[in-house]
Amino acid sequence: MPAQTAPAQTAEPRRADAHGKVPVRICLVGIGGFGERHLANIRRLEEEGGVRLVAAVDRRADDDGALGADVPMFGDLEQLRAAGLDVDVVVVSTPIDTHFDLALTALDLGADVLLEKPPVANLEQFHRLLGAAEEADRLVQVGFQSIGSHALGLIDRLLASGEIGRLRAVGATGLWSRDTGYFTRSPWAGRRRIGGVDVVDGVVTNPLAHAVMTALHIAGARSAEDVAQLRTELYRANAIESDDTSVVRVRTASGVPVTCALTLCAAEQQDPFITVEGTEGRAVLHYTRDELTVSGPEGTRTVSSGRTNLLENLIAARRDGAALLCPLAATGAFMRVLDAVRTAPDPVPIDPEHVRWLEEGGTRCAVLPGVEDWAARAVAAQSGFTGIGAPWAVPAATGERFVVAGREVARVRTGEGIAPTSSPRPFLHPVRTLGGVTVTDQQPLDHVWHLGVSTALQDVDGLNFWGGRTYTREDQRYVWRDDHGRVRRVAAHATDTRLDEELSWAGPDGTAVLAEERRWTFRPVTEHAWELGLRFRLSPAGNRPVQLGSPGANGRAGGGYGGFFWRLPACTDADVFTAAAAGEDAVHGSVSPWLAFSAEFAGRPATLVLRHGGPSTDPWFVRVSGYPGVGLAPAWDAPVTTGPEAPLERAVHVLVVDGRLDATGVQALLDAAAESRGPAESPGA
Repeated sequence: MPAQTAPAQTAEPRRADAHGKVPVRICLVGIGGFGERHLANIRRLEEEGGVRLVAAVDRRADDDGALGADVPMFGDLEQLRAAGLDVDVVVVSTPIDTHFDLALTALDLGADVLLEKPPVANLEQFHRLLGAAEEADRLVQVGFQSIGSHALGLIDRLLASGEIGRLRAVGATGLWSRDTGYFTRSPWAGRRRIGGVDVVDGVVTNPLAHAVMTALHIAGARSAEDVAQLRTELYRANAIESDDTSVVRVRTASGVPVTCALTLCAAEQQDPFITVEGTEGRAVLHYTRDELTVSGPEGTRTVSSGRTNLLENLIAARRDGAALLCPLAATGAFMRVLDAVRTAPDPVPIDPEHVRWLEEGGTRCAVLPGVEDWAARAVAAQSGFTGIGAPWAVPAATGERFVVAGREVARVRTGEGIAPTSSPRPFLHPVRTLGGVTVTDQQPLDHVWHLGVSTALQDVDGLNFWGGRTYTREDQRYVWRDDHGRVRRVAAHATDTRLDEELSWAGPDGTAVLAEERRWTFRPVTEHAWELGLRFRLSPAGNRPVQLGSPGANGRAGGGYGGFFWRLPACTDADVFTAAAAGEDAVHGSVSPWLAFSAEFAGRPATLVLRHGGPSTDPWFVRVSGYPGVGLAPAWDAPVTTGPEAPLERAVHVLVVDGRLDATGVQALLDAAAESRGPAESPGA
């Protein structure tokens, strides 16, 4: 984007001040609230020389002595014009809905403008103001002070040097706490509009707007055209019109995903931060303190930087032709976000049962328990609160529901809304015991591509249908590649006890690689147990064989995961065992007819008993200490092939049980399940 520089000066030369500088004459519009900070900054610059506050504008009757006797205060800019007072720069620090008209008037006065964020209240005003500034040949700087941080240049150099690899994602996390008084501090606080006039005072567009703007800036999204896709998800726990807890997801024109998870309902106030994810490392910017932590192959280091004051930068642009750091045009992407929030449906009220109120010293603060974890998941998974299943969010769209003994025990998720790098695919979540204990997790922070219960493979003829990084034989390590496929449902047929699906596995370019036939079955076994069955057949989508592999097949010892996989939620006191062995190390990679995983889930006991549903002898893949998960691995240490005449077929049955079981209890339950089971059926039978 071309740098915005100062137009030629037309005013008569004025006498230099004591510092030998011709003062830039400043008018401050709005001396209360954040205007107090602008006033202090202007006074600082006056002491350093080259700036003079010559006027102020405010609706209040007097300034309570804040301005001093030599600075006149007017009720509006037209009164200043009528007084014949010349100004060079107008600083606007007033309610959002007044920015547009004030900026237009300031330009008409022949002044350059420092416009507090957000610049205007809608996208139409933004484009009109851009045109007016160009026509007047004046400068408009927007007061996103974080864009003056020198840490942004450090991030640019990190990416240019390859220290953290190429940029793959940017996230913004804002965890603030605001009491009810924050939303009654002014008539426009917490409002979307007043009398039909846009105000747009929500968490995304005002209190944590710096987080959004900084994330977009780092991702290279400056102009409105730099935004290719945009989604908002807006909630409110407080009794306000606007949002206090939201997620904004942007995909830039260059393909970089930006996810902003923001709330004013955190248990404790925290410094907001921007996460810059590279293919070889990451950088975390705490922009309020200009502190950058870099983690990469060379280790971790923290760098503190300074920042350039945006009013000083505007003055330098007037005098020396310096480029503006945050010109109005460079806020176009942010204005796309603001306009999406403005035009979105009203924020969804959060059910009071999910809100905890903290009262201290006469103040009341709404708190969403666990919002810190949900915000972290949203950013890491590039998802909304709905997609990751936050308990107070709008429920995600689901497919079929599995009902056993009159109780819903599982839901089919289609995979819509899952980030491309997580290899979107249909999956089951949540899966519950008959007693209501949830025994699946989706998109956990440790592996955001883990999706409940599903079939997935990390190597399908060199394509990743598992998600995350790919382990390659060439690199002998995990690397980020643009190789992620996705699985979509083609057809389905459901009954009261089973679901048949036809699925297409397509690569990043949309070309089908595999066709899958899948059958889920579900039935009661005892009062405290039900059985989930899965049979699937993977066939080439074309006429040639397809090789199916895993990290283990590509050289990572013990990493043979792929095929059927069940991600469990966080648990305690976990026991994993087979008929012949116990403990993670002993059962991982073993071959046995069944495997049990018994633990406490959120303080409630439950057990999974997995058994082979056919003649295969795939090893068990087991994780306990790092994260809880189990699966069957058809390509444990060598690839397998599926061909047109010999497709890969696998089956597994899982008993989902309330309570803890030992080996004797497992065998008794398996016997009971066998007695009640009907003839086995394969997909398509």
